[in-house]
Amino acid sequence: MEEKSLKLAILLIIAYLLGSIPSGIWIGKWFFNVDVRKHGSGNIGTTNTYRVLGKKAGTIVMIMDILKGTLATSLPFFFNVNISPIIFGIFAILGHTFSIFDKFKGGKAVATSAGMLLAIHPILFLCACIFEFSFTYITSMVSLASMISFPLIVILLFLDNDPWLGTIGLLLTIFIFIRHRKNIIRIKEGNENLVPFGLIYNHRNK
Repeated sequence: MEEKSLKLAILLIIAYLLGSIPSGIWIGKWFFNVDVRKHGSGNIGTTNTYRVLGKKAGTIVMIMDILKGTLATSLPFFFNVNISPIIFGIFAILGHTFSIFDKFKGGKAVATSAGMLLAIHPILFLCACIFEFSFTYITSMVSLASMISFPLIVILLFLDNDPWLGTIGLLLTIFIFIRHRKNIIRIKEGNENLVPFGLIYNHRNK
């Protein structure tokens, strides 16, 4: 029993450490000698990395943030632990948001949450990607696209008769909204950062 508990504790720590990997910071410093925290919005996630370092760096950070959520969530499958993989995914999300490598600061958990969904429900992950990219194109705002997409995924989870995952998704949605509170203020004031494409961006730059 003690051995199982120790194994579980170690794997949860690994999940947290995987989530804590500050992809944006490391990619920026190692390959561009740039600290993304000191530029743009100051966020270490995909959008600010894309804005500060360009498409390739932003894409790499997005993939890394997704995969660390997927890998952490998959740990109980790899090590035959009879605990819900969602728990491991949550630890990765906490690591991403409160990274031990970034003085317990971090990103907004969108990509890592998507990575958890990829490990648990690949079809809904695909739906989430479609929602995110579609609403990003319509609004030209990644933050708003994320805040629209998350509730839609939660609805699909409940329609899929998965109340446990749906409840977790609902709690994550609330968490995502809290993490985006500054973005919500900027959206209301009409000065949220736009990606350089999409309907609103094109309309403002006619």
